[in-house]
Order: sequence, then C-alpha cells, then structure tokens
Amino acid sequence: MLRSRADGDEERFLAIALQIAAAEARQGHRTNAEELRSAVDAIRAQRGDSPGVPVAFAQPRGELSSVLDLRDPQIRLSNIVLSPAIGERLAKVVLQQEKRSWLREHNKAPVRRLLFAGPPGSGKTMSAEGLAGELRLPLFVVRLDSLITRYMGETAAKLRLVFDETLQKRGVYLFDEFDAVGGHRSASNDVAEMRRVLNSFLQFMEEPSTTDSVIVAATNHPELLDKALQRRFDEVLMFELPSDEQVREVVKSNLKPLKFPRIAWKSVVKAAEGLSQSEIARATEEAVKEAILSERSNVSTSDIVGQLEARQSVKKIFQS
Repeated sequence: MLRSRADGDEERFLAIALQIAAAEARQGHRTNAEELRSAVDAIRAQRGDSPGVPVAFAQPRGELSSVLDLRDPQIRLSNIVLSPAIGERLAKVVLQQEKRSWLREHNKAPVRRLLFAGPPGSGKTMSAEGLAGELRLPLFVVRLDSLITRYMGETAAKLRLVFDETLQKRGVYLFDEFDAVGGHRSASNDVAEMRRVLNSFLQFMEEPSTTDSVIVAATNHPELLDKALQRRFDEVLMFELPSDEQVREVVKSNLKPLKFPRIAWKSVVKAAEGLSQSEIARATEEAVKEAILSERSNVSTSDIVGQLEARQSVKKIFQS
C-alpha cells in the first residue's frame, strides 16, 4: 500500500484501502469499514471535480501505443438520446461500477463486460464514450487495424497486452467492429489463426479483474459472432433505429443555437424513417449550416426535411 502511494499510483492505493475495508467488514468491524470506504469515496469525489483524464491514466506506451487510442470523454450518458430500456440498463451498470467496493465486500463483482449490437449510427460508440464520461474514466479504443496482423501468434500476443492493460489501468476499453475478432469459428472464410485469436479472447474475458475495467465490444453484425461469446458478456444491449420521439429529440438537440418555431414534426418523422441517429444528426446540422449561410436566425421544416431526404438518397445508393 505504501509502495503504491510512493509510486503515485493513487488508483491502486485506493483499491488496496477498499480491500482492507472489505476485510474489516468480514471481521465484523463495520465502523472501521465504513470510515475507510467513506474516506475513499470522498477522495474519488474530490478528484472527479477536476476536468480531464486522471494523471494515472497516461497515454499507452511502447507496443501498446499502436494498439490503444486514449480518448478523453467529452460527453455523459445524459447527453445521448437513448431508448428508455437502454438508458435504464446503462444506469444499472454505472451504479454497480460506482458502488463496486460495496459489492466487493460481499465477494461480488460489478458488471464490466458489455456487448453493444445494432445498426451503424445507432449510438453504440457514443454510448461507450458516455459511459466513460459518466464514470469519469478514460476511454481506450482498441485499434483493430494494428491489433490484427498476418503473422501467426502476433495478434493473440497483442490481445494479451490489451487485457493486461485492463488489469493495470482502470478505464473503459472499446473493441469497435468486434465481429472482426469475435466472428463465428465455423465461418467458411475462417482461418486457424483467427480461431486461435477468438479462443484467446474467450480465455482473457474469464480472467478476474481487481480494477473492474469496463470492456465494451460493439458490432453492427451480431449474427456473425461466435455463440460462445454469449455467456462471456455480463450485458448484451441491442441498439435500434430511433423511435418517433427519439427522432424529435435528436433533431432538437442538433438545431442549437438556432430557433425552430412551428416545426411540422409529422413531416420530419416521416422523412427520417429508416435513418440512424447519426444520419439524422448530420442532416439536422446541415440544415442549421444552410440557415446560417442564408443569414436566417431560425430553421424551417422544409430545411430539415430537405436534408433528411438527401440522406435517404445517399442511403439508397449504398443499398443498390
């Protein structure tokens, strides 16, 4: 404990303090346990007041620097338009992570392995960033282009480095386009090397973690994932295209700073049918830019509908 303090590893220092609190609680020393836990909570709350990523979570070095991208979360879950079901389940993840010391006292681990599945642009990556922001943790994005190589054994070795990092530095680790790693082992285009990589991933996912780093895997094609992955994740969240009410929320949140008097929402919702959240957001932003360049202080229904229809046309090109 003293060594971690001397090394400036505050997160490890606090983790050891919570382990001591848990030991005190198991021995019936509830007062000592509560005092230790309250002190840790106070330190973390005070540290959370300062902006940015904590110093302990520096940029990955060495070989990891080409595999992990460190991002400072700029949003929280409240900034994202989510369905009530998704929002409620993510709130439970946040609660368990924030109260993980309480769970550890009873030999329980918080939810930390999540699979986000759904169509492109439905908010999976943004939700991972929002989760990191909510927990005041750094977001580490795994670069699959650097992780996956053609040399036998090298991909699994790099994957080992990533999971070792999750055990050393608490954060949210995002595997985007996860089907590149977790594809079904019986797929016709599969090779022995990728089967070994998936087997390694399955093994690493089972390892216990004292940091309780959150691992998020995101995929647009859940049907391609190996069935063995199902029991490795604590939560599987299915993201859908936005509902009518969500379309309105996405449009409103992206119309700022301009005004939008008397919007015909039925026309907007109809024009947005089948579009993802990101497509709707981009169309709205284009409508705002068009109004600004026309020296107008407000956005009309025709501005928004016109941009949504343009997005629909682009979508049809890629579907043909």
